[in-house]
Amino acid sequence: MADISGFLDLVKTNRRGKLKIYIGMSAGVGKTYRMLQEAHSLLRNGINVRIGYIETHLREETHALLDGLPIIPRRKIFYKGKELAEMDLQAILNAHPEIVIVDELAHSNMEGSKNAKRWQDVYDILEAGISVISAVNIQHLESINEEIEQITGVVVTERIPDKILEIADEIVNIDLTADELLSRLKEGKIYKNHKIEQALNNFFKPETILQLRELALKEVAHQVERKVNSEVPKQIKLRSEKFLACISSNEETAKVVIRKTARLASYYHSSWIVLYVQNSSENAEKIKLDKQRFLLNNFKLATTLGAEVIRVKSDEVTKTIIRIAEEKEVTTICIGKPHFSLFQLILSTSVFNQLLKAMAKKDTDLVILS
Repeated sequence: MADISGFLDLVKTNRRGKLKIYIGMSAGVGKTYRMLQEAHSLLRNGINVRIGYIETHLREETHALLDGLPIIPRRKIFYKGKELAEMDLQAILNAHPEIVIVDELAHSNMEGSKNAKRWQDVYDILEAGISVISAVNIQHLESINEEIEQITGVVVTERIPDKILEIADEIVNIDLTADELLSRLKEGKIYKNHKIEQALNNFFKPETILQLRELALKEVAHQVERKVNSEVPKQIKLRSEKFLACISSNEETAKVVIRKTARLASYYHSSWIVLYVQNSSENAEKIKLDKQRFLLNNFKLATTLGAEVIRVKSDEVTKTIIRIAEEKEVTTICIGKPHFSLFQLILSTSVFNQLLKAMAKKDTDLVILS
């Protein structure tokens, strides 16, 4: 029998719904407004579009756009004595519209839901052949979580993996200047009057808005670049980038290296690997339980962000890095900055020069992440 797996994969890909994401630097830039405008336009053109979940926050101009749009009722859930309303995934799948509008992509679902996160619901909807238009703010992106905390002073707990942007067929940045956004806030178009002052002293400081805007613009630019690289034929074939993140058992160091390498890999639309070389001083009997837990958490983080995780037992750290880099055809090796334990371990070995020579032969880059 002829091999038909390739054809079946093609059929499955074509059946999959398309994903469009509106992204913005913060609440209030107009993502939901634009989605509802698009829904009206689609409806006028005879497209079967439904509202799966929308959050207008009772903003007058946005809420008015709900008139005339078919809405799939939310699912009622009783949680801790309160009646709450969640997006009804099964009702969307049963209705099977051509396109469904799903707001608040980073939302965490209530206990008892099929999926823990709304972005996972979106995967299910796409797999069912339904196209999705969704929206998210830049601060919910997993790989820049720590940058967001430094910029805003806020720990964002609801996050989406970068992969969800990578599978998007279209990403649209809803951009405003800092002055325009602040004007909307002060006019009461984002929050009610009693919340405006609090917002101005927190997320809506001009310097914070500028940095968030920069992150959003960069992200969309990189996604566009990725789309061009993957879809526009090139006369000259460039080498395929591949990153190797070398981590230690230090929780914070490893987390930084993983997240920053994920960003680099995302920018270049490339695959990447997380390598942990476990030397004899870090075997199960000697390493503390909390460090073992941190390691497992970081492996899980790396997997969530799309990395292949490799764990090797060896006291020859540098040689192991060279071997894995060669076997996996790595183009860039990423390590922590000098005061980190892994880097010190490499420097203390006589074969560090071998690493540099091997990298030079293979035209491999070394990136030291701060």
